[in-house]
Amino acid sequence: MRDALSIFDRVVSFCGNNLTRAAVTENLNVLDFEYYIKVTDLILENKIPELLLAYNNILAKGFDGHHFVAGLASHFRNLLVCKNPTTLVLLEAGEQAQNLYREQAQKASQEFLLQGIEIANECDLKYKVSQTSACWLNFALCSLPPSLLMEKKKS
Repeated sequence: MRDALSIFDRVVSFCGNNLTRAAVTENLNVLDFEYYIKVTDLILENKIPELLLAYNNILAKGFDGHHFVAGLASHFRNLLVCKNPTTLVLLEAGEQAQNLYREQAQKASQEFLLQGIEIANECDLKYKVSQTSACWLNFALCSLPPSLLMEKKKS
């Protein structure tokens, strides 16, 4: 509880009376779901150069690549949960976040999400032992085949 109060005091000292989720995540240097929404949109749109620049920007802000890839796997899991309205209750997020997840889940195929989780988990394992961790993550971000990206339209 002391840690929570200390964090709260720190955020209030930076933000004043204008406490917003965005201000809190920025001041605490938290990589929240909006980063993963943006990154996943870039993957789905097959914008690889922009994707690599976005990842580089995330690293430049001081975020750990290992935490990023684990968070990406969790994000893909959350999108899988959102593909079916019945399982949406499993997503522990506010209404705004649920809407963003639901919208993005409709853009991505189930195959893409399953393979994305598999690639992210493989990258997570190799990231820990590799001397070229950044290369593994760049490979993982770029290795999803475009044919799996979008949900197939029903004829």
